[in-house]
Amino acid sequence: MTYGYFCSMQNFKEASEKIDRSKNAVILSHRSPDGDSIGSSIAVWHFLKQKGINAKVITPDPAPDFLSWLDGFNEVMNFEQKATESAEYIKNADLIFCLDFNDPSRVGQMQEVLESNTTAYKLNIDHHRDPVDFCDLQFVNIEASSTAELIYDFLERIDELSKLNLSMAQAIYTGILTDTGSFRFSSTTERTHLITSKMIALGVQPDEVYRNVYDSYSSERLKLLGYALYSSLKLYHDERIAIIPLNAEELSRFNFRRGDTEGLVNYPLSIKNVQVSILLTEKDGLIKMSFRSKGEIPVNLFAKKYFKGGGHLNAAGGVSSNGMEETLKLLETNLAELL
Repeated sequence: MTYGYFCSMQNFKEASEKIDRSKNAVILSHRSPDGDSIGSSIAVWHFLKQKGINAKVITPDPAPDFLSWLDGFNEVMNFEQKATESAEYIKNADLIFCLDFNDPSRVGQMQEVLESNTTAYKLNIDHHRDPVDFCDLQFVNIEASSTAELIYDFLERIDELSKLNLSMAQAIYTGILTDTGSFRFSSTTERTHLITSKMIALGVQPDEVYRNVYDSYSSERLKLLGYALYSSLKLYHDERIAIIPLNAEELSRFNFRRGDTEGLVNYPLSIKNVQVSILLTEKDGLIKMSFRSKGEIPVNLFAKKYFKGGGHLNAAGGVSSNGMEETLKLLETNLAELL
């Protein structure tokens, strides 16, 4: 496996040559795509289109509406809605970008068709820990703020920064903005700000991006936020751990749409003593879990141990099929481990 910044220039030269010879490419994101996965994917899509390559972004399930303003969003294909057509794109691709995920299982129902294509040149660009070796080029750096940041780095290494345009810059900036919590997470570095400054130089308006991402929700979303913080928030261990459970009925009451809980898990961290925040949302019998922490509390290890998850030290995800009540019991029984 070619890993992280240890990729040699020869590795990038090979990748560049494969891209130049490619005719049909697909760009894949993980389940429940977020701002980083969609921003990265759309940036790569614009790059490949400029190269004259037939390219398609495919997500396992729908992307959130708050990203719909990005140029190219309407071209994104949803595997849930167009499984047959999506599968054909993946089968016929000679180039596959796997962005913002470290394991093929993260693409859900697309995994089988992804792994069945054994002839395409596959590139994994990602910043999550413990990557599985499943691509020809694994450009992974767990210290990067986001995959969007690594898209810029990748273009730099294959000498294609001249292809950057405003549409790509907006997508990269959006990916970095959302995955750094608006530049407040510890993963934000000098390099992160250097790259975003270059995106601004290309015409990105930070206030415009922020409004499009964070000030475009429905009134129902704001009501859901109020309900979650007033009625659902639970505090444990001297208010050092916060949990927000939202079952399917509660979400339905507020006409929940994908993306409506984006950022909700971060709110309890503004409480003085809270060190860990956990959000649970229910859909189709599954409990999706988001973990956030302060300092050196490794929520990724906790999510991996109990909830088939993983991610970063301070930001991770997991899933449970045991129902809300049982999942909460399991959480409550083991919360002390986090402290």
